Parts: sequence; structure tokens; C-alpha cells
Amino acid sequence: MIFNPVILSVTAMMVLCLLKLNVIIAILISALIAGVAAGMGLGETMSILINGMGGNSETALSYILLGTLAVAINNSGLAKIIALKISGIVKDKKYLLIFILAGIACSSQNLIPVHIAFIPILIPPLLTLMNKLKIDRRAVACALTFGLKAPYIVLPVGFGLIFQTIVKDQLNANNVPITLEGVSSVNWILGLGMFLGLLTAVFFSYRKPREYKMKEDENKSSESYAFEKKHLFALIGAVIAFGVQLKTGSLPLGALFALIFMAVTNVIPWKHIDETLDGGLHLMGFIAFVMLVAAGYGNVIRETGAVPELVEGVIGIIGTNKILGAFVMLLVGLFVTLGIGTSFGTIPILAVIYCPLAVSLGFTPAGTAVLVAAAGALGDAGSPASDSTLGPTAGLNADGQHQHIWDTCVPTFLHYNIPLIIFGLIGSLIF
Repeated sequence: MIFNPVILSVTAMMVLCLLKLNVIIAILISALIAGVAAGMGLGETMSILINGMGGNSETALSYILLGTLAVAINNSGLAKIIALKISGIVKDKKYLLIFILAGIACSSQNLIPVHIAFIPILIPPLLTLMNKLKIDRRAVACALTFGLKAPYIVLPVGFGLIFQTIVKDQLNANNVPITLEGVSSVNWILGLGMFLGLLTAVFFSYRKPREYKMKEDENKSSESYAFEKKHLFALIGAVIAFGVQLKTGSLPLGALFALIFMAVTNVIPWKHIDETLDGGLHLMGFIAFVMLVAAGYGNVIRETGAVPELVEGVIGIIGTNKILGAFVMLLVGLFVTLGIGTSFGTIPILAVIYCPLAVSLGFTPAGTAVLVAAAGALGDAGSPASDSTLGPTAGLNADGQHQHIWDTCVPTFLHYNIPLIIFGLIGSLIF
């Protein structure tokens, strides 16, 4: 089973990323490894990858337009005003700032479901405050990733309603009867594990002060900014983006309408539109392209046919050992999610074989729900190609002092995937 194309490919991707090879190149090489290991030619593998890139086209367009919107709002001064307001609340309480950001990230999954859209707008103006408080940005990365993941695992609202409905539907489709309430009533244990991981990251792993280079103007006292008409229009633009997204279900459309409004009201001067778009591409363009390549990589992984083979290979290892069965299923879920790159898209793939296997091993429907939810969520934190890690990096690396792999992916992988495996295993056995 160790020569399974999924295992070979995902392992290669993780090693290459840890060696600080560019994420896009690492993903492309890993895709070729998966294709060749599955008996496909290099040309065929690349063709499958390119054809699959469209799977994240809406996401990529969203990120570019949101990056442009973030630059426009930042240039208007509104983001600076918000950052100063937060600074006034936080003062010298660094832990308060970290947990405020975690709370905002949680709200982005349900209360105001914009996912990572707030990060490029809010985080860069706060870097000055983080530098003065000597906050280790790895702790902030963990806080943001917690807020982007834990709510959809635990709460059946916003993105969580989508995720938990997928779990419910797939379990029922594979002869494991359960209600949405049944899924929600047990997933809290996964959230508890992640919360303990967050506390570990903030108060133990990354509690020590960390120095970052400060720009000359960052050493000066904070200026005060008066709230002007352009700030009001920028705020209305942000509300328009949110409102249109809710009405149409399209984040790119919401961002586009907001940009048009801000151009008409001169928040973005007509002569600066190109400059603003360039700034958006600089901020979020790399992430957008990573998401495109990641979708192609996921397509290659699916086309190899190695995922069912990997899961079926587990059956021969497990035998009738319930604890070993739960652990190996979670481990396989980790590899599959790292390869496919989406918690939501992994559930249908895993449920087909996990459900009969869980029933044969004597797991209850509730225990099976915990297993499938945890297996699907594993890998999203820590994956180099996940928006749960790319989003935090986009904000924290605005000044070029935050490395994607070692400062975001490795910390979030360790602090969230390990607890998800432990608490997923416990939950599958006690429910």
C-alpha cells in the first residue's frame, strides 16, 4: 500500500514543500508522480491536470477580485481606521488581539459568510500592531486557521450547514441512517480537539516574543484618521460585496459590484484602476493560481483510481480491530484530503467505503459520522494548497516576513491534525 499513487504523490508534495520548493512547482511534480505511478504517461497526466484546473476557477476569480477590493479599501484609509480602532481596544494585550482575530475568522464562516475575504483587508493594517507587541505570527496563523475550520465542523450554520449536510447525505446514501442533528450533536468533540490545539499554539508553542523588521513609519506614534466621505463609500462597497454574495451566491459577482460602486464614487480614482488591480493581483494572484493548480492536482488524483484502491487496502490491514480501524481510516482521510485539497469534496469519496467498513466493525451511526467528518476535515489544515492556510499567509506575509510552509502550514498541521486524529478516534468509540 505504501506504493499507492496517492501516498507517493502526497508524500512527495509535503517533502518538496518542506524543502521550500515553490508550492506550484511542488504540486506539479507531485501530480506527475501520481500519474506515472498509476501508469499514465506524462503528457496524459499534464492534460488531466490542465483540464481539472477549471474546478477552482470561481475561487481563483474570487480571490483576485477580493484582493483588488482589499487594496481599494486599504488605499481609502478605511482599513487603517478599523485597525486603529482595534488597536485602541487591544492596547498592549497581545492575547486579546489573537483571540479577536480568531473570533472574526469564526464569524466569517457563518455570521458573515465571506470565508477568507476579510483577511487581505484586515490583517495587513494590523501587522504594525503585531510587530510592536512582538507577536509570533505563527500563533496568529493558527488562530485564523482555527476560525476558518472549526465552525464548519461544529456548527450547522453557514458553511457548516453545507459540510454537515454533505456528511448526513453521504451516510444515508451508504446505509448509515442519521439526521443533521445527529451529526451536529457529536461533531463538537472535533471542535474541542481543535480548540485545545489553538490554546497550545497561543499559550505554549508560540508564546515567546518574536522580532520582525519594522518600517520607519511603524516606529512613529499612531496617527489619528478622521472618518470622511470616501471611508463611508468604501464601507458601503464592502456591504454591497456581502449583500450581492448573499443574494446571488456568487462571491466574484459581489466583489465586482463593490469595485464598480467604488469606482463610480471615486473611492478608486479612474486613473488608478489599473494600479489597484495590479495591487490585487500582487496580493492574491499567487493564491488564486495555486488554487487552480490544486484543482488540477485533485483531478489527477481522482483519475488515477488510487483512492478506492487505497481505502480498500485498509480493510486487509484492519481485520476486526476497531481501534486500529478507526485510526487507519483517519490516517487515510488525511492523505486523501491533502491530495484532493477540499474537506467538502473528500466526504463523498470516503463515505462509499468507510460506511460499510464502519458498520462491519460495529461503529454506531454517530461514531461513523465523527469518523467521516474527521477524515474529511483532516489535511485541510496544514495543506500547502488549502485556502485555510493560503488565506492566513496572504495577510500575514503582506510585508514579506511570513513563510507559507514553515510559518503557516507546519504550525497548523501539527496543532490541528493531531488533535483531530486523537479526538476523532475517541469520538468514534464513545458515541
